[in-house]
Amino acid sequence: MYRVAARPAPPFVLALRRLPQPRLTSLGGGLFSAAVMFLLGCLDWLLFDGSPAVYGLLFLPVSAVTALWVRPADLVSAPISVPIAFAFGIVPIAGGSGGVGGQAMAVVTALALHAGWLYGGTLVAGVIASVRKLRLMGRRTPRPAGPGPGPGPGPRR
Repeated sequence: MYRVAARPAPPFVLALRRLPQPRLTSLGGGLFSAAVMFLLGCLDWLLFDGSPAVYGLLFLPVSAVTALWVRPADLVSAPISVPIAFAFGIVPIAGGSGGVGGQAMAVVTALALHAGWLYGGTLVAGVIASVRKLRLMGRRTPRPAGPGPGPGPGPRR
C-alpha cells in the first residue's frame, strides 16, 4: 500500500494555532467585548478625534474574536453581545453636549448613522458562531458503520 505523506500546515495556520484559546461564558464574552470596545472608543477619541470609520473597522475583529473565544455552550450569545458592546463603546466618540439627554441623543444618532458597521460586526459574529455550531453538530452525529444506511424500519401496516 502507498502511504500519503502529510503536508505541513501553512505558516498562517501554524500562527493561528499558537494564539490563546480562552473559552468565555456568555457574560464573559459580553464583558470582554464591551470593555474592549469602550477602550477602543476612548483610544479612537484620543488618537483619531473620534473617527467612526476607525471605530467601525476596529469593531469587526473584536466581533470575530468574541465569537471565536466564547464557549461552545454559549455560542448563541456572541451575535447578541457584540451589538451591545458597539453601543457601549460608541459613547466616547458620539460627541453630544447638554447633559445626559444630549449625550443619549448623540449616542442614538451615532448608532443610526453607523448602523452598517454594527450590522457588519454582528454578521461576522453570527457567521463564525454558526460555523462553529455546525462543526460541533457534525462531530456529534453518529456515522453508519457500513457502506450505506442500515436497514430502516419496515413498512407501515
